Amino acid sequence: MLRENTRIEQVYLASRHVDIRKSINGLSALVKEGFELDPFQEAYFVFCNKDRNKVKILHWDRNGFWLYYKRLERGRFKWPTTAKDDSTIALSSHELWGLLDGLTLEQTKAGCSGQKVLAREFI
Repeated sequence: MLRENTRIEQVYLASRHVDIRKSINGLSALVKEGFELDPFQEAYFVFCNKDRNKVKILHWDRNGFWLYYKRLERGRFKWPTTAKDDSTIALSSHELWGLLDGLTLEQTKAGCSGQKVLAREFI
């Protein structure tokens, strides 16, 4: 369902972990005050927990928010890091799909296929 929404091209990733218990109100406040962005714009706002095994994605769709949640049973997401811990990272939707499939940002930029990496990384 999430990948079917291909009209969204802008993705903002929280570079530091967040309290994954936050729901729509808490995450949209974080977008507005922490990211200094409008949570109602056409974009995905992506958050990860401290253990890097859970992700929430917030996005506005015409008349309400969507909140997507993914929990890995094994392994961790290859979350990018920045020098500034409280910054956001702008990505393309293609790079987001790569991260959700277990790739690093470098691998998604190089155009690697996720299938071989997933078998090696998560099993």
